[in-house]
Amino acid sequence: MEYRQLGSSDLRVSEISLGSWLTYGVGVERDQAESCVRRAFEVGVNFIDTANAYGRGAAESFLGEVLTGVDRASYVLATKVFFPMSRNDRGLSAAQIRKQCDASLQRLRTDHVDLYQCHRYDTSTPLEETMEALTEVVREGKARYVGFSEWSPAQIQAAIDLAGPATEATGLARPATEATNTARRHDLVPFISSQPQYSMLWRRPEQAVIPLCAANGIGQIVWSPLGQGVLTGKYRPGSAPPPESRAASESMGQMMGSLRDDKVLVAVDGLRPLASQAGLSMAQLALAWVLREANVASAIIGATRPEQVEDNAAASGVTLDADLLAAVDDVLAPVL
Repeated sequence: MEYRQLGSSDLRVSEISLGSWLTYGVGVERDQAESCVRRAFEVGVNFIDTANAYGRGAAESFLGEVLTGVDRASYVLATKVFFPMSRNDRGLSAAQIRKQCDASLQRLRTDHVDLYQCHRYDTSTPLEETMEALTEVVREGKARYVGFSEWSPAQIQAAIDLAGPATEATGLARPATEATNTARRHDLVPFISSQPQYSMLWRRPEQAVIPLCAANGIGQIVWSPLGQGVLTGKYRPGSAPPPESRAASESMGQMMGSLRDDKVLVAVDGLRPLASQAGLSMAQLALAWVLREANVASAIIGATRPEQVEDNAAASGVTLDADLLAAVDDVLAPVL
């Protein structure tokens, strides 16, 4: 396993990280989920990502139990806040951030997370209120750093204008205008991470999010790098999904949408010979593809079996040559 710096922070995270969306505490049997976590540590994964909304706290509770007794300094732990936990508990107000952070720490059985992320942007709360609350969380030692997931370029820029870039040292930060200098709050902690959906099939972050973040000390932790399993090649056009796959699960398959369209599956099937020629599994090819981007610190996998963890982890350190990357683009062009 190889490791990368997460933005301008001092966090060194494994290129492959273990996520818990739709899986642990919800869609995967307990023994199997525990085996996935154990195997992840065995192959060098040191980064675990979760959220309070995953199973309405069930994923955090599972991780709190399974990580009990594991040296806290040996892994990087991240969670998120925004989505509803009850009819009245949602968003990024100061009150919600304080309440949900404390609840997450209790479920995770720890006194701090390494990364606390805004799961989405809250249009109902002033950005300054959110940033002040996140700063309080960091100052109190409940989180080491803060990040966001699925924010638009305009929303990211607003946060940079308010709190500043994560580092000014690189010389790459966007030049501040007189207006941003006036508005900037130097007492606010800046974001150091972004968590967008990013894969061979979903490349939107390349247009603006990645360049903006790269210029301001913000690294990417990407979710769904395997297109919810589609890029592993397990789903074949015209065929029913394998019985134990995500797509066949009522609790895990509901979010796949157009990824299971035959047009997409036919295109993905064309990647099979490319992976074989490179000596890679389909999953390894897809993960190495997102990791080719220098601003990507880690790719989050949603493994349901320990064998998947082992296969996915082997993508770390793989370099794809220019010809292979061009061939990938050609094969997927009909669905991009």
